[in-house]
Amino acid sequence: MKKIVLILMVVAMITQSGLAQGKTMAPNFTDDVAFLKQHVDVIVLSDKTGSNQVAVIPGYQCRVMTSTAGGAQGISYGWVNRDLISSGEKKEHINVYGGEDRFWIGPEGGQYSVFFKKGDSFDLDHWFTPASVDTEPFELVGKAQDRVHCRRLIELTNYSGTTFNLEVNREIRLLDAKSAEKNLGVTIKPTVKVVAYESINSVKNIGTKAWAKESGLLSIWILGMFNAADATTIVVPFMKGEESKLGPVVNDTYFGKVPGERLMIKDGVMYFAADANYRSKIGVPPRRAKSMFGSYDALNKVLTIIQFTLPKGSSDYVNSMWEIQKKPFGGDAVNSYNDGPPKPGAAQLGHFYELETSSPALALKPNGAATHVSRTMHLEGPEKELDAIARATLGVGLEDIKAGLKK
Repeated sequence: MKKIVLILMVVAMITQSGLAQGKTMAPNFTDDVAFLKQHVDVIVLSDKTGSNQVAVIPGYQCRVMTSTAGGAQGISYGWVNRDLISSGEKKEHINVYGGEDRFWIGPEGGQYSVFFKKGDSFDLDHWFTPASVDTEPFELVGKAQDRVHCRRLIELTNYSGTTFNLEVNREIRLLDAKSAEKNLGVTIKPTVKVVAYESINSVKNIGTKAWAKESGLLSIWILGMFNAADATTIVVPFMKGEESKLGPVVNDTYFGKVPGERLMIKDGVMYFAADANYRSKIGVPPRRAKSMFGSYDALNKVLTIIQFTLPKGSSDYVNSMWEIQKKPFGGDAVNSYNDGPPKPGAAQLGHFYELETSSPALALKPNGAATHVSRTMHLEGPEKELDAIARATLGVGLEDIKAGLKK
């Protein structure tokens, strides 16, 4: 028995070491869920076969922690921060538990920020994630085999001193293969495993005053954390056209200019490094954004597609730049973040990258509500089949993606 335990410990150490270097297979779904259940209540949504599973944690703001298309022994697609969760600690600035679909509220920076207090400098020392979207649980309203519904009442005060009272309702729904095909507009062959789910996120103004631009607006912000690796590339298609009409193609200066070798723009598509070796972030404005983007893990042959609500004609999106802004409603509809040390020698948040979507700025009257849907689809299988899906959804094939960051 002792020998078996020792072997399992060695295998786990090797696996985790390899993951840190971005060179080995992804973690196992059963292992991740078993670990999570040691520390927090987990609801696992599943189809009738048990192949498609999604792990949801109401205690972590009803976030989807991870999912799989391969049953209990399949790849675990979400990034799980085992070190932080097992420590039981609560960090001061942010608790990066992980999870591939979590609920946040924007904006992050600027005069209407809900992450900085009035008068504070826009730097990491003064950046604090609101507890309501960081450590505080959501109430479980209902659940079934393929869905879960949570709710939370939240009060926030922005950098300018405006207080917001809101009710958040969040429902996670597991989708079947036919729904995934319909949403993607493709035929998925039997050799491709797929798991798809959507988060339906609604915010209601339960205060007595209308939310107005003059005092700041909020947005629904959905972020997904995934396991970073050298062989993984983020793929963001965008609308081509004149800058005078559509605005800049990309904001690549969130945490300093993104180096050219980490962000390539070729014929209407951005390729962004997902290796967690360099802290950087990009954003695409609403006039440039398309309703689908994603990433490709060439090692494990997993194509991830994010599809989201992108209202036609909506141009006011909150700006999350860490500065007093000239255009506080000139923000992005799509963002992607790659983690890394904030400065040489400093510890980083984790070995992950993020795919993020936002709703337009919410100018809600009392009792007014808005909904933002984010749909995550993981497809795993032969590259020939994934290539056809990538071309239909992202506009480029797998060879283009794998070569995207090469000059």
